[in-house]
Amino acid sequence: MKPYHLLFLCTHNSARSILGEALASTHPSGKFVGHSAGSTPGGKVNPFAAELAIQMGYPADKLRSKSWEEFAGPAAPAMDFIITVCDNAAGEMCPIWPGKPATAHWGFPDPSQVQGDDEIKRKAFYEVMAGLRRRITLLAELPLDRLDALSLQTDLRKLATLGS
Repeated sequence: MKPYHLLFLCTHNSARSILGEALASTHPSGKFVGHSAGSTPGGKVNPFAAELAIQMGYPADKLRSKSWEEFAGPAAPAMDFIITVCDNAAGEMCPIWPGKPATAHWGFPDPSQVQGDDEIKRKAFYEVMAGLRRRITLLAELPLDRLDALSLQTDLRKLATLGS
């Protein structure tokens, strides 16, 4: 079984998209390789997102904020799914992705904007992680190898209607 490549997009590629990358790559199904990028990358990964990713078993040396241009060129891995996780990225003009991957917007509130002590901030990151995990698990349960492109697109977008 070939792994499916998922690219999670957010404006700064520092929190939500990083969590998506780590969750997909460490998903117990083994079906996914996660990637993440941003339209205007912030240059660093939020420490709370990094903490959770490392706890999932994602290698710390793979955690970096990167531009989506990295995934639009001919040397990039072919993406099967492109998922925006912030409203800003969903509304931006994205590159043309090679291979016509299925796309969807799975919006989540920005946990890096939560005010309060570290416990409150960690809880906000954990809630986003839990919502992404639910959707990725449901995606893994679909018969991906037997669905046509339109069905994949439809099912991917249906997952966005689940509570975050």
